[in-house]
Amino acid sequence: MTAETSQTLDRGLRVLKLLADTDHGLTVTELSNKLGVNRTVVYRLLATLEQHALVRRDLGGRARVGLGVLRLGRQVHPLVREAALPALRALAEDIGATAHLTLVDGTEALAVAVVEPTWTDYHVAYRTGFRHPLDRGAAGKAILAARQGQITDPGFALTHGELEAGASGAAAPLVGVTGIEGSVGVVMLADSVPERVGPRVVDAAREVAEALR
Repeated sequence: MTAETSQTLDRGLRVLKLLADTDHGLTVTELSNKLGVNRTVVYRLLATLEQHALVRRDLGGRARVGLGVLRLGRQVHPLVREAALPALRALAEDIGATAHLTLVDGTEALAVAVVEPTWTDYHVAYRTGFRHPLDRGAAGKAILAARQGQITDPGFALTHGELEAGASGAAAPLVGVTGIEGSVGVVMLADSVPERVGPRVVDAAREVAEALR
């Protein structure tokens, strides 16, 4: 038996998804055509979503995703962090380097979970909440490569000295996780990343992705 669903809620969620997929917003007419409903229905949906700050309309009448969506998104981070920690702990202990889960936040890469190894004499300090441009550092570059379809076997990005002098990084993108762009990686004080690290990071990213599905 098919569970009962709310047609209005379904349409509202579809509006949010359509707006999230465009950088320039959509007009009422465009939304009406995409949803296959009349303009009156779209006006009501937008008015309701605006009341909750999930949608905003500019002076030209184009609807865009509102800041309320960002507030909801921030509440997801603790859930994602909890799911990722087992794989990150195993990665940090295995490699002897600081492991991290990084997610896209606007135009930046945001570290939402960090695990440091327990047995090393020294390691790179990398804190939860650390931000950096997506085009700098292994974590961001892995995400961008996946977004552009440029990640191929073995599927990881390597960098040296881009975020911290003397530090090298390796990261692999999360693949197959709906609604989340991110990567799993390690950062270490070394001139280069040992050969075995890249494939190990790919394995950890796969584990995290499976935990989030």
